[in-house]
Amino acid sequence: MKLIDYVDLSFSNLWKRKLRTFLTIFGVIIGIGALVAMVSFGKGMQKNVSDQFENLELFNYITVFSESFNPLGFGGRSPRGQRQRGRSRDSQEEVKGSEPKPLDDEVIAALRSIKGVESVFPDIRFPAEVRANEEQVFSLIQVLPAEFAQSTLMSLRAGKAYVSDEEDSLIISDSLLRRIGLKDLDTAIGQKVRISTLILDFSNFNPMNLASMIQGENLPIAKEDYEFTIVGITGRMGFGSPTPLRSDVFIPRGTSERMKKLPFTNMWDFFRRTEQNLGYSVVNIKVESPAFVNAVKTKVQEMGYRTFALIDQFEEIRTGFLFMDMILAAVGMIAIVVASLGIMNTMVMSILERYSEIGIMKAVGAGDGDIKKIFFFESSVIGFFGGVFGLALGWVVSGLINRIINYFLAKQGVPFIDYFNFPWWLCLGAVLFAVVVSLVSGIYPAVRAARVDPVVALRHD
Repeated sequence: MKLIDYVDLSFSNLWKRKLRTFLTIFGVIIGIGALVAMVSFGKGMQKNVSDQFENLELFNYITVFSESFNPLGFGGRSPRGQRQRGRSRDSQEEVKGSEPKPLDDEVIAALRSIKGVESVFPDIRFPAEVRANEEQVFSLIQVLPAEFAQSTLMSLRAGKAYVSDEEDSLIISDSLLRRIGLKDLDTAIGQKVRISTLILDFSNFNPMNLASMIQGENLPIAKEDYEFTIVGITGRMGFGSPTPLRSDVFIPRGTSERMKKLPFTNMWDFFRRTEQNLGYSVVNIKVESPAFVNAVKTKVQEMGYRTFALIDQFEEIRTGFLFMDMILAAVGMIAIVVASLGIMNTMVMSILERYSEIGIMKAVGAGDGDIKKIFFFESSVIGFFGGVFGLALGWVVSGLINRIINYFLAKQGVPFIDYFNFPWWLCLGAVLFAVVVSLVSGIYPAVRAARVDPVVALRHD
């Protein structure tokens, strides 16, 4: 028999029992549709996270800590630290003398000269009081150069970023804006905000008031006020933010250098105040592309500093997504198993109904292989149509669920998000998987049909 004969015979046999064939195919459609919807949801979530990180260029950033300073526990021990860890006590003085220098402007210049580094800026934050409309809120002010304020790293909800490091402008988060009484984002642009920094003032210092100073009174500390104009509003970027932006207020670096404040560039400096030269607590490096991350990290670690790159942590995130995909696929496979049992039942029933027909085919010269191929073609046709229409069902149901979710989230101000993703390999794989499952389900019926004795079959009523 030719290939076209197998196909024609398979369609003919299935069409004779339209209702049973349709119900069997419908079972495969439900199974493939559920499996496709589950997997596409997992891939959609992964794609949303990856795209957001790539759009913000978060994979291009490396955080640098000094060898002795790592408050967040990021990054492994630097190569120099590993060598020093194993040295004997007799060489402690040598180790102490070989500690890397603090992260100062000279080190920043050296970091900028590394191949692949696009820019470097220190993480400078200081405590201050933000006041507007007779409301005052304590916050950490982060110093952010204008070039980074205008980059994709800063996602603005209203207004624009400051263009110069010398202007008296700031970018504020929407959450802090509401706390100081400015709830309308559009009207908040251009509003004046006063920032009060803390400075040391010994003009009224009296050592005899030591008791009151212990209680927090008569401290040699004063406030210095500065006026800024709101030019941009961003979303909340707290301490746990994956970006180098972890504050509610951002000001230009040149303006910050003109402000009087306590001689600490970061709140963690209070824990390092015994060192003679603090330097910067943290320095952020932006590389030209993620391809330079490993090479730049190696160079920085050879200088004796710790590093942290989000791209390394993202590999762990991918592993988490992989486990989620496996769980979702396992749930979808339940429907596939049920559908495969339906295919097997349909094929076995077809053998009983066509017992005499199989005997006639064997009597006129059809071999066991021909009989098996006929049943394999029939089961593959069921799988093919079940896979195609199952893919369509999964796409339609996923689109409907996506629209319903976004409809309710839009009322809360959440932008539209596509929670499902259908890559080409998922679409093609769904159809192929349905055909394979159908073929596997048809193995037993095909073997059983091939074992039919033509003499017994011809006598069968």
